[in-house]
Amino acid sequence: MSFKKLNPVLKEALETLNYEAPLPFQKEILPKIKGGANVYGLAPKGSGKTTALIIAIIHKLKAEAFEDSPRALVIVKDKQAALDLKEEFEKYTRYMDLRIYAAYDEQTLDQQREEIYYGVDVLIATPKRLNKLYFMNSVHLGQLKLLALDDAEFLIRNNYHNDVLRVTESLAKCQYVLLAEKMHSKYERLQDTIMYNAQIVEGK
Repeated sequence: MSFKKLNPVLKEALETLNYEAPLPFQKEILPKIKGGANVYGLAPKGSGKTTALIIAIIHKLKAEAFEDSPRALVIVKDKQAALDLKEEFEKYTRYMDLRIYAAYDEQTLDQQREEIYYGVDVLIATPKRLNKLYFMNSVHLGQLKLLALDDAEFLIRNNYHNDVLRVTESLAKCQYVLLAEKMHSKYERLQDTIMYNAQIVEGK
């Protein structure tokens, strides 16, 4: 898949950032995410996993804001990962009205609740803070189209597996994407809960 088949506004953003063509791994994974499949994206660092996710989400959301509830949710390991990903997203959404928000444990809950209330398109969150916001009815996921686990190794090292599953229990039609360096038994077990019929894309 080339960048030619992407949303025109997104394509223009990529051109501004001097992206001429997708990397080999991106060429494999982008059509699958774009097509709506649940996907495991397994590849080493530097293969373009996170960039592929950002591009896929912006394309899926048509590069424009819509109503108030998040339509894409990316779960990351910690505050720094949340802030880094938000900064990456903002490089691509500079000339779009998409609203990107990072929620993490070090912020006050009241501040986060208020800011999310005013409208978010892409929510980036750490597992525990997402759970708190969700069970306080501070974030509504009824409009969610895609949920991603970026650098999902945190599911192995920490006991976040259940935090993630609790949030997904009430989701109806939602696409799931898990990005990691290699497959792990904890990821495989997700096939019984959220990663139904997931396709595996492996990079070198």
